[in-house]
Amino acid sequence: MKRIIVVGGGAGGLELVTRLGHKFGKTRQAEIILIDRSRTHIWKPLLHEVATGSLDINTDGISYRAHSAKHHYQFQLGCMNGMDASRKVIKLDALNDDEGHELLPERELSYDIVVLAIGSVSNDFGTLGVAENCYFLDSHKQAERFQQALLNQFLRIQQGTDEENLKLSIVGGGATGVELSAELYHVADLLKAYGMPDVSAKRLEVELIEAGQRILPALPDRIANSARSELSRLGVRVSESKRIIRAEKEGFITADETLINADMMIWAAGVKAPDFVAQLEGFETNRNNQVLVRPSLQSQSFDNVYVIGDCCACVQPDGSFVPPRAQSAHQMASLVFKNIQASFRGEPLQDYLYKDHGSLVNLSRYSTVGSLMGNLTAGSMFVEGRIARLVYVSLYRLHLIAIHGWTKAMIIMAAQKIGKVVKPKMKLH
Repeated sequence: MKRIIVVGGGAGGLELVTRLGHKFGKTRQAEIILIDRSRTHIWKPLLHEVATGSLDINTDGISYRAHSAKHHYQFQLGCMNGMDASRKVIKLDALNDDEGHELLPERELSYDIVVLAIGSVSNDFGTLGVAENCYFLDSHKQAERFQQALLNQFLRIQQGTDEENLKLSIVGGGATGVELSAELYHVADLLKAYGMPDVSAKRLEVELIEAGQRILPALPDRIANSARSELSRLGVRVSESKRIIRAEKEGFITADETLINADMMIWAAGVKAPDFVAQLEGFETNRNNQVLVRPSLQSQSFDNVYVIGDCCACVQPDGSFVPPRAQSAHQMASLVFKNIQASFRGEPLQDYLYKDHGSLVNLSRYSTVGSLMGNLTAGSMFVEGRIARLVYVSLYRLHLIAIHGWTKAMIIMAAQKIGKVVKPKMKLH
């Protein structure tokens, strides 16, 4: 029996392993294994909501082990640290408990086909002090760590003097930084209903720092301008064309040696594949550690190694790389599923063509802006307000349908609506 391993249970990886499980695992044509360093899946575009407490990973996350039992694949908890493609094995770190005791030693798993869906981590570009002084939102554990620290800061404000405000600086004017900025104002106002009457959006001082000429540089000007206007209305200080050269305990230092004081510093300026990917023997990578692939999404060196999602460097016809977005990971997962089927039947493989369906930026309950159908019209259709919010929510619902099927996805959506009525509007612990 052939063994297919998917490394990484993000948006693309979980959708792919679900389809592989139903096609090959259920009929025992192949052994399907998912490997992830976490026990729980959360849709990465929602991590900023986990970071502010708007989303609770304990109730809104998906247990890989429970999901695998219903979708005919195996789940193994582990962190990949290398692979030997010539021997067809991947290497996993030792697995330790919370106290550092070893549960499993370093180990190897053999494969016939492996799909690398490892995802990405924040790129600090070697900026001094960032790793030691900043919060990151690469995983739900990091998001929960930030949320705990944020609650502690709100407690300080509640029990301090009226003159004290909470200062937060966010580096990176992409979607994560923009959405987090708005979400912070939303949760600050919510706390008034949960025993912190002195906490409100007025006690926040949020500065969003972007090194480029404008925030949301990958999106059209109209979207960026609309988002900037909304953030400014909320009270966010949007600082563009401002480069950070180091981070210190007191705050960020700009290129002109100005100190930006901050109680909390968040780094959300760009992404890269994990550093170990660049050390994989036999693979070609770009400067962001992404693995270069053929149009079929096979690695350039090995026919039985596919790469999808943020760690995939797929060149488009215009010479640019496919952007690291949830929609590209979803499309890649669909193509690799078809190509694995084709390889089983001895048929030719299909090439990947990225289809840009537009981009949306959700500014919490305040607004949603974006563009739709960017590949279907001469330009793009600008949307905002309730229509944009509906489309944004629909993207997450489509993800739920892909990994659960229609029936269970509808039940989960109904349960989430009921949950919003009976439980607190934010996580308070």
